[in-house]
Amino acid sequence: MLVRTFGSALYGIHAITITIEVCIDQGINFFMVGLPDNAVKESHQRIDSALRNTGYKIPGKKIVINMAPADIRKEGSSYDLPIAVAILAADKIVKIEKLESFMILGELSLDGSLQPMKGALPIAIEATRKGFKGIILPLQNAKEAAIVGKLEVYGVENIQQVIDFLNDTGKLERVIVDTSKEFFSKLNDYEYDFADVRGQENIKRALEIAAAGGHNVILIGPPGAGKTMLAKRLPSILPPLNLQEALETTKIHSVAGKMLHNHSIVSVRPFRSPHHTISDVALVGGGGVPQPGEISMAHNGVLFLDELPEFKRTVLEVLRQPLEDRVVTISRAKFTVDFPASFMLIAAMNPCPCGYYNHPKIECKCGAGNVQKYLSKISGPLFDRIDIHVEVVPVPFRELSDARPSEKSEIVRSRVIEARQIQEKRFEGMPGIYCNAQMSVKILRKVCHLDDASNLLLKNAMEKLGLSARAFDRILKVSRTIADIDKQPDIRAEHLAEAIQYRSLDRDNWGK
Repeated sequence: MLVRTFGSALYGIHAITITIEVCIDQGINFFMVGLPDNAVKESHQRIDSALRNTGYKIPGKKIVINMAPADIRKEGSSYDLPIAVAILAADKIVKIEKLESFMILGELSLDGSLQPMKGALPIAIEATRKGFKGIILPLQNAKEAAIVGKLEVYGVENIQQVIDFLNDTGKLERVIVDTSKEFFSKLNDYEYDFADVRGQENIKRALEIAAAGGHNVILIGPPGAGKTMLAKRLPSILPPLNLQEALETTKIHSVAGKMLHNHSIVSVRPFRSPHHTISDVALVGGGGVPQPGEISMAHNGVLFLDELPEFKRTVLEVLRQPLEDRVVTISRAKFTVDFPASFMLIAAMNPCPCGYYNHPKIECKCGAGNVQKYLSKISGPLFDRIDIHVEVVPVPFRELSDARPSEKSEIVRSRVIEARQIQEKRFEGMPGIYCNAQMSVKILRKVCHLDDASNLLLKNAMEKLGLSARAFDRILKVSRTIADIDKQPDIRAEHLAEAIQYRSLDRDNWGK
């Protein structure tokens, strides 16, 4: 007897439907075809033990299992449940009437229980697109799949529940999630707040400007100055995710298997902080079956690189293309996948190997030229993509001991949201551009008009401070953001003056 069940395979952050065909005939053997990997091939032993421990068994006949399309490699263990159900249906133990209406997924344990899986959300979206009535999957992933409201989602704990449901001898409770309620209930759940930071008002101001314009930032200063503490609080002042951004982010985290237990949606902006020993593949994504890397996990959020010069040069260089294109394209011989990578980069570093160059009290012990050699570990093209350079100095005792409360993140965020709304209106009709940091040179010349006084100020700054030519466009973008925060239609001289001071590392004499 021939029976079909339906599963799904993940490619990038999208899913495709896999048809699992099982035919039981005279003879004794077990064949599995359709390009299964080792994890899929090993399902034979898991299914056999799971069925025996549940009171069933694989029939002692010739069993042929085909996974179509046969030219696409099948990866992972989530095919255990649909294969087991198809075998039982072909053996006339399970009724076949409901099989055409449901997508079935899950990894079986030897006792018949189900283990959580990856990619529940994109698979649920694919099930809806293909017209399935519902999806049956492990209980731990049910809330995530239930975001797709048109789909009947049933979370199960073991294979016996699935058998009873298909045979109409038991009922499953449909999992329903109020997506809007779930999303808005956790929209402001941030662990860190700017109110915890004493002093460093100039750095807070720089981060506010960065958040308002989507600018990349590098913080440079001695150990213990508060660079990491400030960076961790940046997501709390970014505009909250909208529902579309939240769904995009959830799909990436779902495919990577990073969704928290029983969470249905990512409702706060991600903050990723990989260690400096990370490989380029782990950062950008890849593998035999490409998985999202850290830069895609930071999509719609913040990627924080602490101790930037300690990262391998090859690792840092792979950042250049995603910072410009906001997407990562990973190519293999037979296919290509795209992972979104629209993130804010915030980096932190010491100014020199000993960490105390330009320190107000401690003398730098590095030899002549060591500071410049340390900075040269980071390429010019990467620095070119960082709009704001800020020197962080240690907080004096009088500010550390000040008991007065600092400004809360929610107050700063309100100003950032207002500035972003101005930018959204400005860039209406310009696809792919949502904030000032994304402006091309052509758009920059169109929206950043300078009067004579501002032009003279910028000219003098370029000449007297030895600013590089690549700093010119960055200064204009940051100036435009500062003007947006001040709700000014045009860039003024004071906006330019503030933007110029955020180009520390472009000065010819820095580090010499």
